[in-house]
Amino acid sequence: MTRPTAFRPRALAAFAALCLAAVIPAQAQDAADELAQGLIRLRGEVEQLNSELELLREEQRVMLAGLNQQKAELSNSAERQGLSAREAREKLAAKQAEIEAAGASGDNLRPALLSAIEALKTHIQSGLPFKIEERLGELDRFRGELENGSVPAQRGVNRLWAYFEDEFRLSRDNSLHTQTIQLGEERVLADVAKLGSMALYFRTRDGRLGQAQRQGSGWAFVELTEARQQAQVRNLFDALGKQIRQGWFELPLAAAGAAR
Repeated sequence: MTRPTAFRPRALAAFAALCLAAVIPAQAQDAADELAQGLIRLRGEVEQLNSELELLREEQRVMLAGLNQQKAELSNSAERQGLSAREAREKLAAKQAEIEAAGASGDNLRPALLSAIEALKTHIQSGLPFKIEERLGELDRFRGELENGSVPAQRGVNRLWAYFEDEFRLSRDNSLHTQTIQLGEERVLADVAKLGSMALYFRTRDGRLGQAQRQGSGWAFVELTEARQQAQVRNLFDALGKQIRQGWFELPLAAAGAAR
């Protein structure tokens, strides 16, 4: 009766070993399956990321091509505007030299000055709609002073030269200003970002953003509704507000020379 009892622990140990041997391979198989599923999932994620990366590269190539085209158009516009300003200055200098060489009197000088004022007014009216009323108003007041004799013609030459210098400076200056614009059917006060004589962007006090666009023989202030373009203009205002006058900016293009 005592022999079977003595062998019972050995039997139990053997049984436990058999059960453990059966459980361990099953757990290892489950771990292998889980690892395989993880690798498949990771491989799929890598392929998806590669596809997204290729799309981003293609978008960047297209964007870079567009930016290069914009850069070329803006460069051409700047050259045209600079040439126009230089020609105006040269004509005024030639007229002044001609008058001085001929020893012209004030009566003979006044018509030449009035003609030069009209030429400058035409230049302002055809350019960007930046403070047009103020700039033309100053020239009209100057014209009146020449006509009524309160400003002698000889002094008027230097003053007119200063107006031409101001216009030439405006053609190169990137700056922030405030002016009243015609936006649709309403006139609103807006901040404007002027990029030389090439482009003019606005930001109204209620947050609307837009740009001046050539329409026929004139200009119109047009609101931008696309989120990407709004962000571009907003970044420009932020940079100019921080006194960043130079740099590379991606912007909606409506250059002064882009009319078709």
